[in-house]
Amino acid sequence: MANNKMSREQAGKKGGETTAKKHDKEFYQEIGEKGGEATAEKHDKEFYQDIGQKGGETTAENHDKEFYQDIGQKGGETTAENHDKEFYQDIGQKGGETTAENHDKEFYQDIGEKGGEATSKNHDKEFYQEIGQKGGRSNSNSNS
Repeated sequence: MANNKMSREQAGKKGGETTAKKHDKEFYQEIGEKGGEATAEKHDKEFYQDIGQKGGETTAENHDKEFYQDIGQKGGETTAENHDKEFYQDIGQKGGETTAENHDKEFYQDIGEKGGEATSKNHDKEFYQEIGQKGGRSNSNSNS
């Protein structure tokens, strides 16, 4: 005699399929919001930091550099579509102010030296002559 009982997995799948047929996207958004609010009431900032860190670590284990380049590019494109030049000027200024508050003269000397070394590796004598001439012309124009 065959056992006609469904496994727990089969019953769950059947119930999920039935529920999906009866409800629309709005229903799932509403119950998701309620669940999010209930969870927020039960947990503190540390809880969210912990699960965020675990999620980040798991994502890093499952994805390669190309994945992050792709999502970074998509995010950058979306941001560029939604913001104007003034937005970038504002966040650039805020970033510059924060960096200036958090670092001393030695920090800027170090990064300047590193930038100079990297630039000298990537450019030849002709490059420096050209920018020197442009700088000379610019200075002579501003002194007139």
